[in-house]
Amino acid sequence: MNGFMGEILRINLTTKKISKEPLNFEYARKYLGGTGLGIRMAYDEVPPNTDPMDKKAKLFFFTGPLTNTSLGTTGRYQVIFKSPLTGILCDSSSSGYWGSELKKCGYDGLIIEGISDTKVYININENTVEIKDATKHWGKDTFTIQSDLKQEISDSKARIATIGSAGEKGILYACIMNDEGRVAGRGGCGAVMGSKNLKAIVVSGKKETSLSDPVNFKQIAVEINRRNAKTPWLGNLREFGTAGVLDTRWCISDVPFKNWAVSSIKEICLAIGGKKLLELMPGKHNACYKCSIGCARWVKIDEGPYKMDAPGPEYESLSALGTLCMIGDLKAISYANHLCNRYGMDTITCGSTIAFAMECYEKGLLKRSDLDGIELTWGNEIALLEMIHKIGNNEGAGRLLGLGSRKLAEKIGDNSINFAVQVKGLELPMHDARAGFGWACNYATSPRGGCHLHGMTSLYEDKEDPIPEWGFLGKYKRWSNEGKAEMTRFAQNWAHVLDSLVMCYFATFSLQPSDFCNLLNSALGWDIKPLDLLQIGDRINALYRSYNYRCGIRRKDDDLPPRAMMALKDGGAAGKVPDIKMQIERYYKLRHWDEDGKPNKEELIKLGLEDIVKDLF
Repeated sequence: MNGFMGEILRINLTTKKISKEPLNFEYARKYLGGTGLGIRMAYDEVPPNTDPMDKKAKLFFFTGPLTNTSLGTTGRYQVIFKSPLTGILCDSSSSGYWGSELKKCGYDGLIIEGISDTKVYININENTVEIKDATKHWGKDTFTIQSDLKQEISDSKARIATIGSAGEKGILYACIMNDEGRVAGRGGCGAVMGSKNLKAIVVSGKKETSLSDPVNFKQIAVEINRRNAKTPWLGNLREFGTAGVLDTRWCISDVPFKNWAVSSIKEICLAIGGKKLLELMPGKHNACYKCSIGCARWVKIDEGPYKMDAPGPEYESLSALGTLCMIGDLKAISYANHLCNRYGMDTITCGSTIAFAMECYEKGLLKRSDLDGIELTWGNEIALLEMIHKIGNNEGAGRLLGLGSRKLAEKIGDNSINFAVQVKGLELPMHDARAGFGWACNYATSPRGGCHLHGMTSLYEDKEDPIPEWGFLGKYKRWSNEGKAEMTRFAQNWAHVLDSLVMCYFATFSLQPSDFCNLLNSALGWDIKPLDLLQIGDRINALYRSYNYRCGIRRKDDDLPPRAMMALKDGGAAGKVPDIKMQIERYYKLRHWDEDGKPNKEELIKLGLEDIVKDLF
């Protein structure tokens, strides 16, 4: 089958059964691949009342129809699972090479189920699939395990997805790491993997992906690759990495500080931004599979307490571990990011939870005795690093902070939930809805909780006719509530399509839906049109919401935390607060959701989700 390998690999760790099953091509047509296909299979196979750490819980690893082709930025993969952090369905994305390598083994997806009675890793070398003993590897960090396993299997080119001690010990926001600092970061997929006693998944293959019209596909792919190589904005990304956001977005207070309580501080932003990173720690650039952008940075610190030679921090990490905690030492933040990578922890949730704990300490809600004697004060980089070690090892106070901010607030009480900056249990990413009102509706309704990658609305604010092929016309001012519900729907659908193809966001800044259609039609032999992709986005969103509605998500959960709605006193967004109620009311109408947030029957039928109706009505 063109574009797809046509096979899914299923491994049951309880029974040690390894099986291969044909890809459901009807599902592939309706959901493309990646997140869409994974959400569909999770809906079918994992009841909503399943405990995320139970043997009935599953991990779904999926690539997409464009993976392992000549198109750059398609080395990604999606992990779909029920989140131990939020209690709802979640998908997490990672880049690098692992996704392409899984597809080179001949599989569109991998499903992990059951729990092994011993510590194991999985070795997939095309048709050879083995469950191997990992007892001696348990406890190794995410970088050491990769080099050790490559040596053990005598394959230096193998790609490895693995967990660190955070995943082994059940930290609720543990992640899955692969390649050089690439991360399926959000929601706790690493904890689910650890609960199955699974340390790593090794993939190594050489199979090609067949295409319906390889000549035309290559022409389109080469043009897109060239466009990405020449686009000025992407040139800045190539030079400074995502850290460059700190250099440019402080002026509108888009960078959160002091647990979201104060406006962006210019001096700190510039001291840890992309330009300063390039000046103080110039290092090599890392590119993902066939990528012409190369946004990832490497950091080398030759001496001192923060000595390291490893992947550098992205914008989200610089802010979560830096500005949220009022820390402006670039070397300390880089080292904190490195520790999170080694332990295998989501830097957004980790930094956000530490910032929340700092405020609790300041208010007297947490004592030094609660924190193992650590003086968790604002700007205290030593305390930050000590706490990361505690969390990564799940010891002492780390057991508390390893719960994430919502669960920690529930333990502390005293209305601390009001300054736990999360939605549905997932901490907000480092962009402020007070600086761009489109974030408000998107954060509140994002299917996995607080998230910018399920709808990057800031791309469309103050832009003329953002997606004309989908009917997204006009110009929407940053500090206006008008059109932000529509913007959210289009941005979320765009993200659903990307996560199902699977493609990198950065590669699509200059693309339109017709570009995706041309690629798909050349790859698969389909005749898909831009509005078909819009409907696929609607379908995926409705299915995602239906599952999480069955998990208990309702209208009250589609909201922003009080701290994120508190007007800033100064800075570029002073006095600006989005009208979240107005945005949500409009969004519900656009999505055809009932008053309590349930997709209505007619819309589900229209989207080809007739089988879901019986579960909701």
